[in-house]
Amino acid sequence: MENRSHALMTGIFTIALLVATVLIGLWFNRDKTELVPYEIVTTQSIPGLNPQATVRYRGLDVGRVDEIVFDPRVTGQILIRLSVDENSPITNTTFATLGYQGVTGIAFISLDDDRTGSPRLATGGERTARIPLRPGLLDQLEDRGLAILEKAEKVTASLDELLSVENRATMVGAFESVDRAAEAYAAIPQRLDPVLDQLPGLVNKVNRSMDSIDTLANSATSMTRNYDQLATRLQAPDGPIERLNSTIGALGAATSELELETLPHVVQMTDEARASLRAVRRTANSFTDRPQSILFGTPGDAPGPGEPGFTPPTK
Repeated sequence: MENRSHALMTGIFTIALLVATVLIGLWFNRDKTELVPYEIVTTQSIPGLNPQATVRYRGLDVGRVDEIVFDPRVTGQILIRLSVDENSPITNTTFATLGYQGVTGIAFISLDDDRTGSPRLATGGERTARIPLRPGLLDQLEDRGLAILEKAEKVTASLDELLSVENRATMVGAFESVDRAAEAYAAIPQRLDPVLDQLPGLVNKVNRSMDSIDTLANSATSMTRNYDQLATRLQAPDGPIERLNSTIGALGAATSELELETLPHVVQMTDEARASLRAVRRTANSFTDRPQSILFGTPGDAPGPGEPGFTPPTK
């Protein structure tokens, strides 16, 4: 009996020691972090997210998911209640996204901030602060994948329309036209061969023409020099032009003298000669009318009315 009682006491002592060890371990390893409540409100799907999921702020564990429920005030809206370390920098610009651990598909809450230095987001008491949930990487891939699928469908429809029977016939006709054009272009070098054969002779003629043009240009240059020399000689101080100018000046002076001195005398002599001619003409007319005036002289003028010897005319 004593051996049995001793074994029983030993067992009880061992169990008590194990329980004490566990309690001491739990005491030393207890979480002393003060947690504050936050809520995430979303209408997105949250596959793989479960209570007790980890909450991380830029990769650091800062809390856990306490509860996931539907919002009783808004139909279809989901509330995710979190407990987060009160020392976490949760601000007014903090937002949440869904992250996934490796290939297991287990989701967690990832917190991030648009900018640093924003005011802290107060929470606790009767009012629990809410953090918006933005689409995560998988959600963005899903949205973009749907957009890509829509564009792929449009491209497929466009290709189907492009490759219709009528368009295929049109493209085949275009290829045939290109083939004919290629054949025509292939025949062009054969037609150009005679022309290419004549090119050396043409080049020689062009060279001879250029030589002739050079000779003509040299002749024109020589002629220009001769004209320059002739113009220089003509414009010399004692040259022909200067002498011609002197002669023209002398002629101008003589003409001026003739106009100022000689012509007035000639005009006066002409007037006197004209008066003498008039007198001679009157004398000749008087002699023709009365030749006896040579012997008897010129008769006097007939007496007028009231003068002695006046005889009135008879009818």
